[in-house]
Amino acid sequence: MPASFPEMWESRVRTLLQDEQLAPWLDGIPEIETSVIEVGSGSASESNLIHIPITTFRPGVLINNTAYPLALVDYDDTSMTVKLDKYQTNVTTLTDDQANGSSYKQIDSVTKSHRDDVTEAKFAKAIHSLAPQTTVAGKTFVIQATGDEVTPGGRRKLLWKDLITARRAMDSAKCKKKGRRLVLSSDHENDLLEDNSNKYADKLADYLSGQIKGMLAGFEMYQNIDNPYYTAAGVKKAWGAVPGATDRVASVIFHPENTVKKTGMTRQYFADAKTAPRTQQNEYNIRHYFIAVPVMERYQGAII
Repeated sequence: MPASFPEMWESRVRTLLQDEQLAPWLDGIPEIETSVIEVGSGSASESNLIHIPITTFRPGVLINNTAYPLALVDYDDTSMTVKLDKYQTNVTTLTDDQANGSSYKQIDSVTKSHRDDVTEAKFAKAIHSLAPQTTVAGKTFVIQATGDEVTPGGRRKLLWKDLITARRAMDSAKCKKKGRRLVLSSDHENDLLEDNSNKYADKLADYLSGQIKGMLAGFEMYQNIDNPYYTAAGVKKAWGAVPGATDRVASVIFHPENTVKKTGMTRQYFADAKTAPRTQQNEYNIRHYFIAVPVMERYQGAII
């Protein structure tokens, strides 16, 4: 194994995991400005923790006030501790020829499958976390699409009017109008491409790329293939649970101002071929920490 392997490869992999943004629906959401606390370094129970300050202070507004002195409102500033999700790839073997050299081209070629698997998993977990668990009056909502039933499976197509229903639900939750994001599932994106009931359909759908573009009903539109599943009753399935026949994939709605993300530490692990005389192969994998979550149980929606 070249002497430059540990330092240069780990640095390159860490950079690519941060720069390869395959979830544009998280664009513009800054990394939390807080230090990552490492607990149990190198052990099986190793974890990355962060502290997020949460301000729930709302002073209220006085209109045409004539009463003095003004009432006092105590400032309430709390914080929550968040444990970052840990992503580990399975160990793969590399020959000395594959590991030989430290050019970026060589590093990227050897580590690509590990980076791809981690990136796919962390963004699938992120969109699952940003989706509401179920309907909470005045805070979160899960609504049903109302289009024609699709067989097999019996799901209903997403229609333009369903977006208006979601818009009303966000209004009822008093969510700021600017910046609302809707991450369409593949099925729902296809439904809108087929929906000709909206007279502006041709202006909103890019039929060459097969994508919904720009904004619809006040939502910034995005697409994602790994959206979470819900039961027919509108309850989110647990992360990693196998969907049943009656479960439905959802389109997810959230607001960036209620969303935080943080990239934690990235480690690589390898066993040198010099210590494996029978196989004469190097072993390699990576560990990466990341999280994206809502700050409060508000301004979240799903359409199933």
